[in-house]
Amino acid sequence: MTSYATVQDIQALKPLTAQQQESAEILLEQASASLRLMAKNRGKDLDEMIQADEDYAAVVKNVVCQAVCRAIDSLSSSGNVVQGTESIGAYSLTATYLNAGQSLYFLKSELKLLGLKRQTYGALNLYQAGD
Repeated sequence: MTSYATVQDIQALKPLTAQQQESAEILLEQASASLRLMAKNRGKDLDEMIQADEDYAAVVKNVVCQAVCRAIDSLSSSGNVVQGTESIGAYSLTATYLNAGQSLYFLKSELKLLGLKRQTYGALNLYQAGD
């Protein structure tokens, strides 16, 4: 199974510890497989699209790297707090985390850029002509 990016590509974006490097190797394979499957479900061959256009290949590499970086950040001990409140009397802390419970995901804008997100439309006729 081919990964669309390498650990070195991610390290060019952010420094990684040894443990994060191990996680990144696994996540790179998972992210690449996920993108490949999304394309397959939409009747496209991602590997052919990458071979046909080097700019497309660069965008795929970037999308995979960004998804893996988000996953590595969510696995860190600090996490990514989006919203938090604290109080002092009878101490209380409430926090909402970005990517809680999910480690690997792609943004809608990334999938749209790759042509893997279709715009859907539909209508429901409430007043059908009776028989």
